[in-house]
Amino acid sequence: MRAGMSALAADFDGYILDLWGVLHDGVTAFPHALDCLTRLRAAGKRILILSNAPRRASEVAGRCSEMGLTPDAYDLLMSSGEEAWHHLKERPDDWHLALGPCCYHLGPERDLGMRVGLDYRFVDDLEEADFILLTGALGQADTRETYRAFLDSALARNLPMVCANPDYVVVRGGAAEICAGTIALAYEDIGGTVRYHGKPHAGIYRTCLGLFEGIAPERILAVGDSVRTDVVGAQAMGLQAVFVVAGIHEHKLIDAETGAVDKDRLAALYRAEGGAPLAALLEFRW
Repeated sequence: MRAGMSALAADFDGYILDLWGVLHDGVTAFPHALDCLTRLRAAGKRILILSNAPRRASEVAGRCSEMGLTPDAYDLLMSSGEEAWHHLKERPDDWHLALGPCCYHLGPERDLGMRVGLDYRFVDDLEEADFILLTGALGQADTRETYRAFLDSALARNLPMVCANPDYVVVRGGAAEICAGTIALAYEDIGGTVRYHGKPHAGIYRTCLGLFEGIAPERILAVGDSVRTDVVGAQAMGLQAVFVVAGIHEHKLIDAETGAVDKDRLAALYRAEGGAPLAALLEFRW
């Protein structure tokens, strides 16, 4: 465990930072994270926020500002929703090119911006759909089983699915909610076909590395609170990664009474997820 980012800052020039659980909790930005960003930028570091939010980057940036994370705190922002939108718009490969014209969008109302500018007919009946755009669960209390009948119907028609958020779970104001990745995994488990956009998949990291002009990959550090997405995804691209403990795994790794990190559980998590970060921090602080 490291106390903060100050001991690592000199070794890296670029930072790929997870958003939810590292910089904010879905309700407000963490003061210690804002302080750390200020110090990194003052030292000339280039900051790219990489979020698995299933929305366009401009929408994510706007929501960040509402929570106190304003654009002057970072240099760039990329989202899984942005990558998914561009693949649906531009159809850069055979898989996306083969998608039909009718799309069923499964996701909450806050994700409707993902439809804007796309040349598809969005349908309300799964029987009319050629594919599914999945951005998230409809209700905060939903579980994987909530969508079993829907997924069975989709599989019966062999509908491909585009998942714009590979995360399994998010913690909003202290309460856990499933994300699109949980639903997509359930679809895969019964035989459905899913194309993912976002961490830990290589495509979004290639996009991000292209934005760090003049900075070598070995001088770029990824920081996140998910071993599966943030650590494993970065390491697969040859990047170093730091794991933030007080995020989605907080209730598993931190003793509620003492506040101490259970090092055995932390090591078990690394083994289970297949990641070995450079360091672990309790929080993203200086």
